[in-house]
Amino acid sequence: MKTAHVTHQQASQLLHNKFVVVLGDSIQRGVYKDLVLILQKDNYLSKPQLKTKGEEDFENDVLIEGGMRGRMTNGTEYKEVRQYTSDHHLVRFYFITRIYSEYVRSILKEFENGLKPDVVIINSCVWDVSRYGRVWEPDYLENLTSFFRKLRTILPDDALIIWNMTMPLGKTIIGGFLVPEIAELGPSLRFDIIEANYCSSTLANVYGLDVLDLHFQFRFSLQHRMRDGVHWNAVAHRRMTCLLLAHVANAWGVELPLSQPPTGLNQSFSEQVTANREIHHHQTRFTQSDPTGFNRYGPIYMDRYLDREPHFRESYFHPRGDDYGYVRRKKFSRQTQYRPY
Repeated sequence: MKTAHVTHQQASQLLHNKFVVVLGDSIQRGVYKDLVLILQKDNYLSKPQLKTKGEEDFENDVLIEGGMRGRMTNGTEYKEVRQYTSDHHLVRFYFITRIYSEYVRSILKEFENGLKPDVVIINSCVWDVSRYGRVWEPDYLENLTSFFRKLRTILPDDALIIWNMTMPLGKTIIGGFLVPEIAELGPSLRFDIIEANYCSSTLANVYGLDVLDLHFQFRFSLQHRMRDGVHWNAVAHRRMTCLLLAHVANAWGVELPLSQPPTGLNQSFSEQVTANREIHHHQTRFTQSDPTGFNRYGPIYMDRYLDREPHFRESYFHPRGDDYGYVRRKKFSRQTQYRPY
């Protein structure tokens, strides 16, 4: 599927006078950085910009908390809060290692008592399923339920909340993320995130969030994944930005004009890539014994969470839409007119 390109001018106009919040891990930090960059110019992120964490400033943003001002670590206690402001844009990033924790509750408290974001982009998965015990499913589902319910209570109905599904992991994972105490989980982690994607996307849909299936979008684009098996290059991040902004535009009833990527960047995203056997194995591993594709997470397993919000149950069984290619839209209608402040 061809991805619509979004220019700096289009992004700047679309997010005019909007407050955007990105929550998540290092992948979501890349989402934040590319969004900050495209709001200022059409360039792609450099490799050092993608790899660096916790720096004092990045493309005119500021480090508010954590990062180099705190303890630089690969542990679950690491924090990093960044913010970019211009005359008409406000973008903030929170690094989180668990979808619902005391720290995340403090972030939600900020939203409750202060300025409420217009757009929230979220993902938390890889840390959740690898750093908090081998049996991650009960806690992850419980935390997702608590987070989604609290977020829905705090934010107004017209706030656009997008859950990014976790992107494909490599068979071999190297680098700082996979600390020695969880090194043996590396080979199975790519399968765990597929199961976690199913659970998180189902619950996100139940609570009326939008879901962007980045695992599907990048399943045949593994040439853009970095050698560590987790992170992605600048071309992939620009495609993520285009997918997100195209979805935001669609949600607000804005028609983006067709445009071409700027020339001279020496970067391109190949759409004609042969299907990777590794991803094919990902997709078929869970389909042999259960037609739902996930033999541990069928409707019976999810009932305990769906029954808490019975008026949402019908959305769990509602077929997925094909908005921008495997983007699940939330059940409730929203205003389709775009009204900058």
